[in-house]
Amino acid sequence: MLTKMNHLGITVVLVLLVGVWAQINVLRPLCDSPEAEEAALVAQDYLNAQHTHGYKYALNKIDDIKIYPELDGDTYVVEVDLLETDCHVLDPTPLANCTVRPKILTAVEGDCDVVLKKVGGVLTVTAFKCKTEESTEDMCVGCKTLLPLNDTTGLAFVHASLATFNNKAANVTYTVLEVGRMSSQIVSGGPIYFAEYIVVEANCTDDACVPLNDVMAVRGICSASGLNADHTVDCKMFSTLMPVVDANSTAAAALPPVVHVHAGSLSRKHGLRHHKLTALHNPQLSGHLSAESAESDEVVPVVPAVVDTTAAAVAPADPTPATDPVPVADPALVAEASASASAEVPVVVVKRDVPSKVVGTSVPQTGPISSVPRCPGRVRFF
Repeated sequence: MLTKMNHLGITVVLVLLVGVWAQINVLRPLCDSPEAEEAALVAQDYLNAQHTHGYKYALNKIDDIKIYPELDGDTYVVEVDLLETDCHVLDPTPLANCTVRPKILTAVEGDCDVVLKKVGGVLTVTAFKCKTEESTEDMCVGCKTLLPLNDTTGLAFVHASLATFNNKAANVTYTVLEVGRMSSQIVSGGPIYFAEYIVVEANCTDDACVPLNDVMAVRGICSASGLNADHTVDCKMFSTLMPVVDANSTAAAALPPVVHVHAGSLSRKHGLRHHKLTALHNPQLSGHLSAESAESDEVVPVVPAVVDTTAAAVAPADPTPATDPVPVADPALVAEASASASAEVPVVVVKRDVPSKVVGTSVPQTGPISSVPRCPGRVRFF
């Protein structure tokens, strides 16, 4: 009995020592170091792969990074700021070629905490949570103002502009797959409207159109401006299996992710003025996630996807419709919903090459942080 007690005591002491050692030996590399950049880009690609609505996001700044050396592999905790681009998640354009929306057009920012595990040189995302919100800085009087995605006047303009495009299309009829964003602007003659929306090839009988349930159906993005009776509309079609090429000229075929088809005239994103990143994925209830980036109003099941960093964007090929966001008020329910939704999701991220333009060098240190500012890192856009 005494021997068992001694063994138990030794085990407890070892566990405590390992915990204390991990806390003392937290590595704090520069936010612009290659290893910080590597982790942030893996996080960016993974978050985009989970994002099945709206637009792709690009890394803007690394706010902080901590590395916890552990026996089974180092744990990275990185805080990143992302900015919405003008490339929809269905758009096969490489992220590097997408344009970040300027502030004057109402930029949308994502503030994310991401936990990664590095084993054998491979970074794997294990948990994250994000807060997505509009940038209200530098807004001007008379600028375009975002409308809710279920705004009836804006949706009427969407359908009017699509009818104009369909009248000019040859032997193909399109229907709305998703509204990306809508805005209005007050001018001397009154409000004018602007809209971006995704269209898909459809079968139509009389006035009723049903989207083709086929991954090879033609999809595209339309941009329209003006009034219901007087407007311009331009649509760019996507190639369903267009090769995705990154900066290193490597390519991979990517199927489009599933998005919700809007039934009737109302968006499923009631009252929201932009599409949010998936708010929470924390199947193992990681204690590394801070509370500041939590959003409890939208929990979306994580998409089973392997992020291949040889491609600029990877999208899931699940042919079934995605489930609606689940409103959750209780933080405990948030964790439970996220855990149940992603318990069987294989989350693997391949180590990616860091661009040669990375600024700074990695200077991990243990113990007290030096007076040299390490974070946040450089701002890429604004």
